[in-house]
Amino acid sequence: LEAALRALVAGGIRNVRVETLARELGVARSSFYWHFRDRQTLLEEMLEHWSQELTGIVIRDPEINALPPTKRLAAISEIVSERHLAKYDAAIRQWAKQDRMADRAAQEVFRTRLAFLRKLFSELGFEGDELEMRAHLFLIYASSERDMMPELSRAKRKRMAPLRVELLTRPAKK
Repeated sequence: LEAALRALVAGGIRNVRVETLARELGVARSSFYWHFRDRQTLLEEMLEHWSQELTGIVIRDPEINALPPTKRLAAISEIVSERHLAKYDAAIRQWAKQDRMADRAAQEVFRTRLAFLRKLFSELGFEGDELEMRAHLFLIYASSERDMMPELSRAKRKRMAPLRVELLTRPAKK
């Protein structure tokens, strides 16, 4: 699944081919079909893997969920950045533009992420447009920082993360 997702990033959904993946992994095509009934099953499982391993891992983490909201946001920033959990997001969004199944899966993942972030910002007392803006900004930044700013060093990303959390959790001036 990781090899298929890497192929998606490298060349789009047309690059996710059974023959190519089998060759890259050093297995026979028949071995591939032992794990996946067909290419469609592979595509479905890629989306499920992306959803569970790169979103569910954060949202369902009991240690993260036990933290106060601001520390939870900081922990999420660190985990997403350090583990590069958004590495397939741009490729999935591109695939979703061409494929209804991928679009449904991507929408569900982003709805889940937003709902989680809305709850966090709501716990901090934000409502309405203030809450929405903060949840959206956090999600957009977390899911696209590396793609949009690849030149940022790991150290700089690490220094900027708490500043971002502090900015997004600071009460708006009235």
